[in-house]
Amino acid sequence: MKKYKKVLLVCAIAAVLLLLGWYFLNREYKYFMRSAYPLKYTDIVAKEATANHLDPAMVYSVMKAESNFNPDAKSRAGAIGLMQLTPDTFDWVQTKLKSSEKYTEEDLYTPEINIRYGCKLLSILFDKYSKQATALSAYNAGIGTVNSWLKNPDISKDGVVLDNIPFEETRSYVDVVLKNYENYKKTYQFNSKGENMNDDETWQGRSQKNVG
Repeated sequence: MKKYKKVLLVCAIAAVLLLLGWYFLNREYKYFMRSAYPLKYTDIVAKEATANHLDPAMVYSVMKAESNFNPDAKSRAGAIGLMQLTPDTFDWVQTKLKSSEKYTEEDLYTPEINIRYGCKLLSILFDKYSKQATALSAYNAGIGTVNSWLKNPDISKDGVVLDNIPFEETRSYVDVVLKNYENYKKTYQFNSKGENMNDDETWQGRSQKNVG
């Protein structure tokens, strides 16, 4: 009888240790994922994602792929800021937003302006193209380029889906953004206002350094 009780006690201790191990591993995994896929400029993203009917997870995914949240980023092609807009694209999107204020290239370094117009561009592209990969290809390669691909039966059989993406850079870009998107969707839960809903105090405290 004593031997039986000892076995039960050992099994109970083992079960508790396994549960504790699972708890701490799960907690550290969440911390790792939130460190690898941070939320920055949250107030601006929530506002602009909601205004443009975008999934905030997609906005963060694009921003991470484009600049890794560096507002001063500038590419060799001249794309600027968090969402990497070129001055020409910026000027074009300004005609769509019809703001009373005319912004210059230097304004693209301002996070609020860059995210506002980057989200507007994403919204235009997601309205224009029914497939995420096609819209993201246009964000990277341009609308004219993607439209020409869709007219090519060797690239798109139905004129809607890109069966292959000819540019390696664009193909890699789309893969990265969609992978980011998958991980952001797994890691966070957003409400209808674009706000993250599953942060407890510990995670909020640990992520303060991620606020832009």
